[in-house]
Amino acid sequence: MMPASNRDLVDYFDYLCLAREKLFGWIRNGPVEMYTRSFPVGHGTISTTLVHIARSQWGYTQWLSGRSVTAADNPLQMDKQPPFEELATIWTGVNPQTRQVLADLDRDRYIEWVPMLYKPPMTIRINGAVLAGQLIFHEIHHRAQVMMMLRHAGVTAETLDYALRSVWEKH
Repeated sequence: MMPASNRDLVDYFDYLCLAREKLFGWIRNGPVEMYTRSFPVGHGTISTTLVHIARSQWGYTQWLSGRSVTAADNPLQMDKQPPFEELATIWTGVNPQTRQVLADLDRDRYIEWVPMLYKPPMTIRINGAVLAGQLIFHEIHHRAQVMMMLRHAGVTAETLDYALRSVWEKH
């Protein structure tokens, strides 16, 4: 049985997945070239921004579960941008593990890792609850950038507010 304190984390993650599927729909229905078109926001393209988010989710999931991994272990690499459907398949495949890790999370356990992102390298030490929050909020931050890119490409990307979740589920 999942601790009551983790139920919210799982619910928030379920919302992320639901909102992500709406985002994926907008991408699928938009012009093909917009996936790799350059924009002055995020990681520069929808493709690189989405790969960054998915890579981060995978990494956070591994760290939260206590696994020691390297950037090379990640199934997505920033220098190899997969076509959209391949990215969506890989990313969706990570979701069950992420959801389970959040359900089982020891919120007080401290996690240490050295992200490859920082030069010079620095060790980050953070408790499980804060890292779980980072997993969730990080995606929301970058998802907003992708929505801006979609709007600039002429795609009507409407709100994905958490409070409207129940409205989506009815449609």
